[in-house]
Amino acid sequence: MLTTYIIYMVLGAVAGILAGLLGIGGGLVIVPMLNIAFEWQSFPQEHIQHVALGTSMATIIFTSISSMYAHHRRGAINYPAFWRLAPGIVLGTYIGAMLASALPTGFLKAFFGFFLYYVAVQMLLNIKPKPNRELPGVVGTSAAGTGIGVFSALVGIGGGTLTVPFLSWCNQTMHVSIATAAAVGLPIALSGTAGYVVGGWSVPGIPGPHIGYVYIPAFLGIIAMSMLTAPLGAKLAHSLPVDKLKRVFAVLLILVGTRMLWTVFV
Repeated sequence: MLTTYIIYMVLGAVAGILAGLLGIGGGLVIVPMLNIAFEWQSFPQEHIQHVALGTSMATIIFTSISSMYAHHRRGAINYPAFWRLAPGIVLGTYIGAMLASALPTGFLKAFFGFFLYYVAVQMLLNIKPKPNRELPGVVGTSAAGTGIGVFSALVGIGGGTLTVPFLSWCNQTMHVSIATAAAVGLPIALSGTAGYVVGGWSVPGIPGPHIGYVYIPAFLGIIAMSMLTAPLGAKLAHSLPVDKLKRVFAVLLILVGTRMLWTVFV
């Protein structure tokens, strides 16, 4: 068990550094790393992706609190936009987590693999939406939040990859978009974790110790280290060629996505 916790602490350290260095959500790194770790531990194949997604969501609760507080202190969060998004986010993420709980692990792996391709292409081509409209009303923003929540739950992320482009498209500055997306990550993580706990509560064969689809050793190891190393990653960002590193990381995402698709289709 000690070896298990050490493995997940190392994973958390890597995830925290990459998140701080490249400005990416932890789930983007944690989910594929958990896949590899669970395979190494001989987890049942039918549970691997579900547990990876549920555990990733649970870790995001703590990282999003830290990130949200940092942005709040700088007054960068657009709270009216946050409160408009929140109801749809909570509903959509819970629905997405329950939906994922009912889907086969092969489908979830393939979905995540194609999502990694999407993120990699955005990084390589530096694709950013043009700010050509204002934020919609309560109904429109809630609908957008629902869509972001469903998708985030299916891939186990805090939603920044989707929320930032949406807010930028709605004429928010990049600084405000990133800060508000960080705040939105908290309701996504809370609702998504609840969905994965409920969805996996009575499922037989999940390796323990666990609560639903949240694997406790991975959860504890990751949050212990990622919250410590994320500031280090942010500090390194000021001294390393981040743009070049992002391109390298994008290629790595393509390789990881291809590996996940390979395990499904080959």
